[in-house]
Amino acid sequence: MNDYPKKRVALLVTTIGSFLTPFMGSSINVALPSMAKEFAMDVILMNWVAMSFLLAAAAFLVPFGRVADLYGRKRVFLYGLIVYTIFSSLSATSTSPILIIFYRAFQGVGGAMIFATAAAILTSVFPLGERGKALGINAASIYLGLSLGPSLGGLMTQNLGWRSLFILNAVIGLIAILIVFWKLDGEWAEAKGEKFDLIGSTTYGLALVVTMYGISLLPYELGLLLTGLGVLGLTTFVVWESRMKSPVLNISLFRNNVTFAFSNLAALINYSATFAVGYLLSLYLQNVKGLSPQNAGMILLVQPAMMAIFSPVAGRLSDKIEPRVLASVGMALTAVSLFLFTSLSEQTTTGFITANLLLIGLGFGLFSSPNTNAVMSSVERRFYGVASATLATMRSVGQMLSMGIVTTIFAVYMGRVQITPEYYPVFLKSVNLAFIIFSALCFVGIFASLLRGRLSSFPRH
Repeated sequence: MNDYPKKRVALLVTTIGSFLTPFMGSSINVALPSMAKEFAMDVILMNWVAMSFLLAAAAFLVPFGRVADLYGRKRVFLYGLIVYTIFSSLSATSTSPILIIFYRAFQGVGGAMIFATAAAILTSVFPLGERGKALGINAASIYLGLSLGPSLGGLMTQNLGWRSLFILNAVIGLIAILIVFWKLDGEWAEAKGEKFDLIGSTTYGLALVVTMYGISLLPYELGLLLTGLGVLGLTTFVVWESRMKSPVLNISLFRNNVTFAFSNLAALINYSATFAVGYLLSLYLQNVKGLSPQNAGMILLVQPAMMAIFSPVAGRLSDKIEPRVLASVGMALTAVSLFLFTSLSEQTTTGFITANLLLIGLGFGLFSSPNTNAVMSSVERRFYGVASATLATMRSVGQMLSMGIVTTIFAVYMGRVQITPEYYPVFLKSVNLAFIIFSALCFVGIFASLLRGRLSSFPRH
């Protein structure tokens, strides 16, 4: 039987699905100043427009990954597209900051269903020799979303208003839904018949939400309290899962699988160090440099454009060269470029920013696809959904931590103020500190990437 049509359709729909959420996230970064003006949002409330999505996505990724392994990856993927599309449409109708944050949270639930299954579907359809290439193309779609977000998002925000971004997302989501209904044959559920751990899933989701929300409130006492409670909840979850016959997250994957554990840790560190870069530079370019959303977006475009170019290449190479080597080189390049941003000032030229964004894009492009290939190729078929969801969770938690670090720094240095000229000096100090922390994180990430061990041959399933 010729599987080529199935592979092609699976790659197409997962590529569209993987494009949607990063496009939304990066375009929102450019649109946030316009949204803040319309709703008179302070810097903390503005952060929550971005963080509500990440928080919801992180809480639901692993449970939906397990649901996908049990009941079907295509089914969960399709439902995710439907939820995402509905709440993208509703977001366009928002009349207050609270409504937009609420709708963005439900967008995050749909995004979790999409990201928990996209890599798992590809890993189910493509054999080992072709998997790195497919995952590389999928990663390229994520970076294409990230690259088109600032440029197209800036253009649309300036000429059509920020609501047009949500309408465009809803239209693309609807197209993907129709393709899945009509063209994607088959279903993948290798863990069918096993039980779903509702208690573990609920504990995990609540603990993660409390932890992430607590981090966003640091250094205040409530933030410390909630972070501590969240960590206690996650510890309870780990103990519970270790005793379950059919856990939502198989803890032994971390305990007994060095490749899986350190590849996920490397992803967590990388996203923690890089996600807020676009957000910080968008605020810097539009406020300190006085650029329009469109022009700021064109500068921010270069980083994800480099990611989109190099991800398929790195993915293809990771079928032949140890992912550890490629990913570690990528992490090192990213660390260097983040360190160079610690000197950002009012006098910094846009040429320097553009060149440095190119370097970050190259580093991340070399890191992501090989790292994904290492994670997905280190587990048995019945864990593909959980592995895909775990990696996506590292991405969401990393993104949340990245925004949490920025929110904490802004809270300590700036307080609840709008970014106006009199606050530019303290804003720049905050940005410099954020980049110092991010570059230090990425430096540590190099060692996490190297410690995953040799991967001269992938395990056979």
